[in-house]
Amino acid sequence: MAELRVLDADYDDPVHGRAIVDVLDSYASDPVGGGEPLAPEVRQQLVAALGDHPCARVLLAFAGDDPVGIAVCFVGLSTFSARPLLNVHDLAVVPDWRGKGVGRTLLLAAEERARRDGCCKLTLEVQEDNLRARGLYESFGFTDFVVGSSAPTRFLTKSLDP
Repeated sequence: MAELRVLDADYDDPVHGRAIVDVLDSYASDPVGGGEPLAPEVRQQLVAALGDHPCARVLLAFAGDDPVGIAVCFVGLSTFSARPLLNVHDLAVVPDWRGKGVGRTLLLAAEERARRDGCCKLTLEVQEDNLRARGLYESFGFTDFVVGSSAPTRFLTKSLDP
């Protein structure tokens, strides 16, 4: 098995750009990602959009020259701690590399980056029925977010597209 390397994405590097699009397209095409490939316009605009976003932090996992995983993260702010936090927005591993430690390696790299940047915590969302991902996250130390004695926090969304 090829050695696994995790790198900060270089949006100007065409190899990294293709890796970002290809790994996220693989994720989007998977049932847990919605089962539909990325739209052509998204494939075309994604790397530039990430590069233009001042809070984006993208980590790429390579096995040899092959991109095998990605962690797309965004820096936020914990108002209760007055410190930055790092949200793992997408954690994706290509199908042939699942169960081989790529996701855990990406989470370790994200945590290292967050600690280096003075973040108070890592956050993420996961689908209730994505048992494989939930198992990884729980084994990594993630728990439901609870404030005081309230019930766990739910993640809600409202589309602004027509």
